[in-house]
Amino acid sequence: MNPIYQAMMNNVPSGNANLLQRFQQFKQTFNGNPQQMVQQMLQSGRVSQEQYNSAVQMAKQLQGFLR
Repeated sequence: MNPIYQAMMNNVPSGNANLLQRFQQFKQTFNGNPQQMVQQMLQSGRVSQEQYNSAVQMAKQLQGFLR
């Protein structure tokens, strides 16, 4: 496990730690291009432009943290 990630896990409430662990599991098993998938969801109408913009903003904020 990444030592930085492990240190972060020791400093977060248990609910958030569980969420981070689940995200890491998802990240390891995810196949495909997430940006392309979200773009397709926008084009198909499954998400609104507002939801898309919010997802892009959140992804930019989390990008460095989740690598």
